[in-house]
Amino acid sequence: MQKILFSIVLFISFLGIKAQNVMTPELLVQLNKVSGKGITKDGKSVIYSVSKYHLDSDSKSTTLYKIPIIGGNAEVITNDSALLNDASISPDGTYKIIASDVKLKKVTGQDFYSDVKNSNVKIYDALNYRHWDTWEDGAYSHIFYYETKNSDAKGIDIMEGEPFDCPQKPFGGAEDYLWSPDSNSILYVTKKLNGTAYAVSTNTDIYEYNLKTKVTKNLTEENKGYDTQPAFSSKGQLAWLQMKRDGYEADKNDIIVKLDDKTINLTANWDGTVNSFLWDEKGEKIYFIAPIAGTVQMFEIKVPSSANKISEPKQLTDGQFDVSGMVGQSKNTMVVTRRDMNHAPELYTVNLKDGKMMQLTHENDATYNSLDLGKVEKRMVKTTDGKEMVTWVIYPPNFDPSKKYPTLLYCQGGPQGALSQFYSFRWNFQIMAANGYIIVAPNRRGMPGHGVEWNEQISKDYGGQNMEDYLAAIDDVAKEPYVDNDRLGCVGASYGGYSVFYLAGIHNGRFKSFISHDGLFNLKSMYGTTEELFFVNWDLGGPYWDKNNKAAQQSFTKFNPVNFVSKWDTPILIIQGEKDYRVPIGQGLEAFQAAQLQGIKSKLLLFPDENHWVLNSQNSIVWQREFFKWLKETL
Repeated sequence: MQKILFSIVLFISFLGIKAQNVMTPELLVQLNKVSGKGITKDGKSVIYSVSKYHLDSDSKSTTLYKIPIIGGNAEVITNDSALLNDASISPDGTYKIIASDVKLKKVTGQDFYSDVKNSNVKIYDALNYRHWDTWEDGAYSHIFYYETKNSDAKGIDIMEGEPFDCPQKPFGGAEDYLWSPDSNSILYVTKKLNGTAYAVSTNTDIYEYNLKTKVTKNLTEENKGYDTQPAFSSKGQLAWLQMKRDGYEADKNDIIVKLDDKTINLTANWDGTVNSFLWDEKGEKIYFIAPIAGTVQMFEIKVPSSANKISEPKQLTDGQFDVSGMVGQSKNTMVVTRRDMNHAPELYTVNLKDGKMMQLTHENDATYNSLDLGKVEKRMVKTTDGKEMVTWVIYPPNFDPSKKYPTLLYCQGGPQGALSQFYSFRWNFQIMAANGYIIVAPNRRGMPGHGVEWNEQISKDYGGQNMEDYLAAIDDVAKEPYVDNDRLGCVGASYGGYSVFYLAGIHNGRFKSFISHDGLFNLKSMYGTTEELFFVNWDLGGPYWDKNNKAAQQSFTKFNPVNFVSKWDTPILIIQGEKDYRVPIGQGLEAFQAAQLQGIKSKLLLFPDENHWVLNSQNSIVWQREFFKWLKETL
């Protein structure tokens, strides 16, 4: 009897071990998250942090490390302030920059009426009353500076009285301000508009505040789109990123340099868009990262001595991965963050002479070495208009081509977001593959990395060619004998969620299950409740009430998912964040109500404290469990 019990326990233990041979939601949220902090002052080491979520205690921890730039063992450190240069301190060491909120406008009932202390009313007389996941409260983020020898000083507000933000909300940071090389000026990025004008424009500018004269100068006044990420070279030359068209948040992003009081666009003739850049240590080149052909890679471009000597960018890295960020340079070595669909970000070095890469950190190697990972394959699909489209196909671990597998069409958000070799801690392809699904992820129209024309095509054509691209991808892969055509699903978030809602009305029986997260369902109510109106104005063509605007009328009629809801006939899971003000809660509620009233199998997964993303780790686990529970029920 004891032998039998021992055998049963051993067998159960074996099953438990086998169950951990693939990625799980619990394992995913507990992966180490690596973030590069910078190169040490002596150029010999890299400082990075590792944050980790602990499921058993529902807590997070962060550890600092120092590792030789040539590779080796990482050393735990407790403080990095003496090891790294502090960009907030002026080059001459006299002053320090800080960012702090300043209350400038009355918004609440208490602001207007001192005798109603318990009132929580908000009163607005213009747009931009909320942004991303936060209601406007009348406070603006401002830049202050103070003398380093007097840390108790209040500091001087260089934007005193101005109802504008620096860093930019909701995602701006230290890249929005910097010192001039001579320590006489502070450069900062802001959009000096407020109210309704702020909500419909992308016109950020770079301003220079002179500490001696207290005068502020607009350095980019002539440009009406985004001007961001200003940076000086070691020679004192200024560069920044620029989009030209006001209201177009996904416009081609170019590198601009200042040369003899003239501006030169280094990448104007390059058929791509730039994510971010760093100056070469000598000030002779600029390194940048950009999407290309379904990946994100590192490039370099020489800084010319005159406008007629601009050269083509040179691609330095190449492979089935993303270079998602640059940490810093030390002589002929650049430290970058690299990831792919099978691996969370780690730090790598790039040899700037030949582009060869070496893995520097190995924080998740032990985990991945214990897992069976699925194969990621790049497949070229012919679109309905004769183009070649990059499509990523991810296969289950231990894939057997003699079997048939349920298959998911993944619809990317953005809509101009790159579908590259990203690694998501929610839309994770390895978890989907580990649950036995093939994933088809097409680089449909609207994505960067395939030329400006391909990138721009989607605007004002939400339900057009890119929907044909989606269907071309799933139809192409579905021809394979290992795809179970009776078990096809379609999933996506944001614009991907819109795609799910739209395809649910036009798919002609292809799909047996849908999942939409924070998707655009009713474009009219979306237009009436979203916050950054420049986005819908550009992509949809303008307001729905403008009957003379053909582009807008097409968007709100032909391309509006709500107009096709009577054709829905397929189970659908609808996920919505209550604090999502980009795609507000009404979108998910309307879609769920429409499905329920038509008797369609449907479920609403509502996250009261989440925005457009799911950031809480335990909420993320529930998200994953419900995701696969739904697919199991419906596929």
